Amino acid sequence: MDALTDERSPTIPGGAVSAMTDFDDFVAARSTGLLRTAYLLTRDHALAEDLLQTALAKAWFSWSKIESRPEPYVRKILVNTFASWWRRKWNGEQAFAELPDEDDGGARPHDEADDRHDLWEAMGRLPRRQRAVVVLRFLEDLSEAETAALLGVSPGTVKSQTSKALAKLRIDPALATQTTEDRS
Repeated sequence: MDALTDERSPTIPGGAVSAMTDFDDFVAARSTGLLRTAYLLTRDHALAEDLLQTALAKAWFSWSKIESRPEPYVRKILVNTFASWWRRKWNGEQAFAELPDEDDGGARPHDEADDRHDLWEAMGRLPRRQRAVVVLRFLEDLSEAETAALLGVSPGTVKSQTSKALAKLRIDPALATQTTEDRS
């Protein structure tokens, strides 16, 4: 009977079978949240999926060391991998197309989505570190200390990068025109 058990569930030295199930459970439980973080960093669904897959592959090799608190470790892998991808100086293809103006005289049904799109465009114009700080602080709701630990910087750097990012967003042309229109 032991031979049958061994054939059905192969054991790998060091308890790797239980590590695999722990890793699978972690991926099933947290992949949606991690994918959201990856998307907020990359602003592209395909790149976000690639980024998450790369981060999880890297985490798999270190899983025995990080089992106790894997999520912060995987988030750090996400941010570091994202930064290393952009250091390569390749930004991918950018498609541009001008849509015809609609002169219907009233509010367009997609104005709210356009406003969100303008915000994401403004976020895309931020430097990568500032964008990472804004995503982690405001969209992932991490504290200054958690963000600093994740990025490997001091809490003061997180504060200054947040301040600079918010100042740039306040004067961004796409967002500045919206606020002046809203006031009138």
